[in-house]
Amino acid sequence: MSNLTIACRKCNQAKGNQDIKEFLSEKPDVLNKILKQCKQPLKDAAAVNSTRWNLCNKLKEFGLDFETGSGGLTKYNRTQQNLPKTHWLDAACVGKSTPSDLNIEVIKPLIIMAMGRGSRQMVRVDKYGFPRTSPKLRQKQFFGFQTGKAVVTKGKKVGTYVGRVAVRKTGSFNIKTATQTVQGINHKYCKSIHKADGYNYAT
Repeated sequence: MSNLTIACRKCNQAKGNQDIKEFLSEKPDVLNKILKQCKQPLKDAAAVNSTRWNLCNKLKEFGLDFETGSGGLTKYNRTQQNLPKTHWLDAACVGKSTPSDLNIEVIKPLIIMAMGRGSRQMVRVDKYGFPRTSPKLRQKQFFGFQTGKAVVTKGKKVGTYVGRVAVRKTGSFNIKTATQTVQGINHKYCKSIHKADGYNYAT
């Protein structure tokens, strides 16, 4: 396990089966850096592997019906059905029990992203580190809304917008949808459809 290094997908595909010395023959500095990295033992990988097998053995103790498989088998199952490489499709292709015809047309995964609950930073700073805004208020909610809530609105900005809201003391909110940010929406036109829980949900 001393011949691995981090590579982006684009570079990894461009390299293919070429020897690293041949692939980076015109970039000796990068080549030397990678060769030095290859000689280092992968302590983190060893820790992950031991944790993974310990978890596997613990699950077996519960008598649960589960299956494991190699990364190569997962890739084989996925490529046999011409499926794109995504986390959820990889999970569906793990192990020998993967069906020969995997129907994914009726499946829509729920994508969850951790967004946090705000920041402890009291003021925004410029590139020199000096404050460029006034200190933010300790109060997080205004007019019953808090930054991060999913809202739907109708008002002077003609249309209906669904997305995360950024609140202000003035009651003039911004709503960030999947495609745009709509500014200056009055709070009285907003309706909460999901409370702020620190996560963003999409399908």
